[in-house]
Amino acid sequence: MFDVFGDLSWLGLVIGFVALTVLGGVWFGAIFPKAYNRSLGRPDDAKPDASVLFYAGPAAMSLVVTCTSAVLIAALDITAVADGLLFGLIVGVGYLAANTVTIAINPNFPRPLYYAAISGGYNVIGSLLVSAILVAV
Repeated sequence: MFDVFGDLSWLGLVIGFVALTVLGGVWFGAIFPKAYNRSLGRPDDAKPDASVLFYAGPAAMSLVVTCTSAVLIAALDITAVADGLLFGLIVGVGYLAANTVTIAINPNFPRPLYYAAISGGYNVIGSLLVSAILVAV
């Protein structure tokens, strides 16, 4: 069942990875930077350390998420965009956003539900985007 690597849309995988990485930059860097900082208890204008890990880490994890979705979409033989969107919603809410909430509910997050709404929203939208691209391409 999971011998699907030959069935993957490699172009879709690359486009989905790039789209998810760009979405992350826009989401956290342009749309919600102040809210994200507030959710972490930082000043609105706080800037992250411009380290290699700061840039490469999220991109690498976007690649992992995209590859995982590509394998599951191929294994489940999802070919219709509507089914791809349903898959993206299930994964986005059921795994990615739920895990974000679990991570946020600890003493290190001063506003865990605020953080979960911002980051979980990104995860759901990102999962929908990636899944739609993987099925459409």
